[in-house]
Amino acid sequence: MTMRERYLTFKEKMSELWFVIKRNAAAKLGLGILITIIGIAVFAPWIAPYNPNVKSGAIFLPPSHKHLLGTDDVGHDIFSQLIYGTRISLMIGVLAASTAIIIGTLIGLSSGYFGGAVDEALMRLTDVWLSIPMMLFAIFMVAVLSRTATRMLYSVIIAIALTSWPGTARLVRSAVLSIKEYPYIESARAVGASSWRIMINHILPNVVPIIIIEVITRTGLAMLTEASLSFLGLGDPTAISWGMIIHYAMIRNAIVNGFWWWFLPPGIMISITVLGVLLLGLGLEEYFNPRLREG
Repeated sequence: MTMRERYLTFKEKMSELWFVIKRNAAAKLGLGILITIIGIAVFAPWIAPYNPNVKSGAIFLPPSHKHLLGTDDVGHDIFSQLIYGTRISLMIGVLAASTAIIIGTLIGLSSGYFGGAVDEALMRLTDVWLSIPMMLFAIFMVAVLSRTATRMLYSVIIAIALTSWPGTARLVRSAVLSIKEYPYIESARAVGASSWRIMINHILPNVVPIIIIEVITRTGLAMLTEASLSFLGLGDPTAISWGMIIHYAMIRNAIVNGFWWWFLPPGIMISITVLGVLLLGLGLEEYFNPRLREG
């Protein structure tokens, strides 16, 4: 398959994906939410009225026109922390999801293409990984990795990635099992193309749209996992994320004192982001199951 043919194949699949999104209200709403979240992260310096790491007022101020979400126990503007927290939460989500997708794609490609003993070994490894409680394993990995990582943030990213790849591996494997039977794959084998060349140049372009959707879905789940870890005190205390905002609110007795403006907004932002991911995933179910388009 030439570069032009690979480009046309990729373009055709992405056009099909965009068509599915356009005709599905849930997918459009989910995509709109995610674009908004990304926009907040990108334009955080222009949206946030204060430096989130610098005291900007008295402590425990309630919401006002000067501080839209009040201030915390140090005097930091909570609204500014919420806006900048989007960056950290999104960065952790994207990096953790991307790492997990790379691992899962490599395992799924190898398992689906080679089959036999390779497939059996890799799928049994995947099954064992799936049987491990994800959150408990993530907590264990953060505790272990934080001893050697230069920043706890990297420990969280790696821990989330190592708990997230099995689903992608299974999905990619299923696609590869079908794609490798295509006539042009047989033609590539006939002319002497190596297995890795076939996988990278001929099979991988056909699963790229699936990988893109997996990155989007896994990003939302990774953000939720990061918030859970941070809430438990396992996040990076030097990085302002939505989870760390909630963590600091809890240990400073925000609920007991009724400071809803401290813990409620980051919780809402996490919920909205995950909702956006779920809506986009539900809307794209047609893409994975073409029979749904027949109606």
